[in-house]
Amino acid sequence: MERYELGQLLLMKGIITQEQLEEALARQKDTKKFLGEILVENGYVSKETLLECLTEQKKADFIHLSKVKGIKPEIVRLIPEAIARRYVVLPITLSDDVLVVAMKDPTDIVAIDTIKRITSRRIKVVRAEEKEILDRIERFYIDTGNLTETIAALEDVEEQVEENVDVNQLKIAAEDAPIVKFVNTTFLQAVEKRATDIHLEPMQDGVSLRFRIDGVLQPVQSPPKSAYPGIVTRLKIMSNLDIGERRLPQDGRIRILVGTKELDVRLSTLPTVFGEKVVMRLLARETILLGMEQLGFEPEDLKTFKEALAKPYGMIIVTGPTGSGKTTTLYAGLNFINSPEINIVTIEDPVEYAIPGINQVQVKPKIGLTFPAVLRTLLRQDPDVIMIGEIRDLETAQIAVQASLTGHLVISTLHTNDTVSSITRLSYMGVESYLLADSLNIILAQRLVRKICQNCKEEDSEAEEFLKKQGVSLDRDVVLFRGRGCDECNGTGYRGRIAVYELLTITKPIRKMIVERASDDEIRDFARQQGMITLRDAAVRKAMNGITTIREAFSSTLVL
Repeated sequence: MERYELGQLLLMKGIITQEQLEEALARQKDTKKFLGEILVENGYVSKETLLECLTEQKKADFIHLSKVKGIKPEIVRLIPEAIARRYVVLPITLSDDVLVVAMKDPTDIVAIDTIKRITSRRIKVVRAEEKEILDRIERFYIDTGNLTETIAALEDVEEQVEENVDVNQLKIAAEDAPIVKFVNTTFLQAVEKRATDIHLEPMQDGVSLRFRIDGVLQPVQSPPKSAYPGIVTRLKIMSNLDIGERRLPQDGRIRILVGTKELDVRLSTLPTVFGEKVVMRLLARETILLGMEQLGFEPEDLKTFKEALAKPYGMIIVTGPTGSGKTTTLYAGLNFINSPEINIVTIEDPVEYAIPGINQVQVKPKIGLTFPAVLRTLLRQDPDVIMIGEIRDLETAQIAVQASLTGHLVISTLHTNDTVSSITRLSYMGVESYLLADSLNIILAQRLVRKICQNCKEEDSEAEEFLKKQGVSLDRDVVLFRGRGCDECNGTGYRGRIAVYELLTITKPIRKMIVERASDDEIRDFARQQGMITLRDAAVRKAMNGITTIREAFSSTLVL
């Protein structure tokens, strides 16, 4: 159906007369009010009828902004930021004096008339998700520009001599506009590139800026050395750290809003010979609070994990290196069992995210609030479930085991290579084998593997040769894939990560083997005979299902 201006549409439907339209248009020129408002005020049309006509007039196509490429900043800025945010609207293209805008509500006549008046152009409306519009408003309007422009502005920042800079000078430097813009832009770019960490490192002749994306550090255009002290001070002010202390390490937190994403930033400083190194861990709530089904479990393992979480007592151990996603798995498990009927208490270092309905305690060793100290107190708080961020010493391990044997479900983590190694680690700490055998329910080992970029996914013609070198053969009918490399994945061929799991269920025969101090290899071989899927097998399954590459499956896991 052909689209009409509002006045023409009302005229065509016989709702108003030509004379009424001309009178309203004349009054609009004098009052600068919206046409719809004037028609309602004059009693020519009811609000309900006007809304129906607006809906018909502005019936808009729906688009996914994530699939729209090449939106130009100069076109976006035809609409002031305040107007874009107020009406949740984003200009997309301009052609033949027609400005195409994405709106959350295409029937908002006030917004459309405002845009028409500001831009002096004809407006074509398309509908888009509010979240997508807000994300791009943040990207295009945030007072930063791009990283290259921002870094160029930093060239004029005066270099500070370390010995002579006082706190007041540091504060002044940190509030300098180019410094503030650089810090804002760095966070924005890190979020856009899906970075989990930001590394800022001073060097003898410059500065290194790197983002950790899908587990791999990637260099980013760096700021000049002269601006570095101001950048560090700005970050310290944001995280409430002592800006005058540069000789000792410091830890802080920043909470920022990028578009519609709320980020918690864990910041750590480390004095080096060339200045303070800063590392920031970016924690997005929607990432860390994933549902159980989104984690990457094989169906049978997911069922076993859920059953273990539903038990009233015993221990669940999640193991893996730093950055392997253990916290995400723990939080998903806690969310799964979280209910008003049970008392869940966590001891963490640090608390990653506050979860409604769960009592979370952050340890503070400097004042004596250690894992063992908190754990002893928690046992007098009538807990049903206790989550311990990490078992680091014998005292914590012994209290955790005793709690699991006296009617509490205890969930914790260790840093070991696989499931079976956790038994040995706890034994080496000094926990008696018979207590371990009685307390353990399941042990879960995990790794993160990079996922193939879906935009440039193709058949891996070199996979067969790679497998031959590894001495491994797969089913001939299996087609393996890889990412060719494109703009979507920064040329890496990977985009995003998924967890792979090895789940060891502590059955009666395995309990007996633990008591008899069987070797890791003996327990591992028996568990595999029982059907345990190893980390390597789980990663290879992901490759066979086209989720990751066979190279990534092998490089991210070890055969023990």
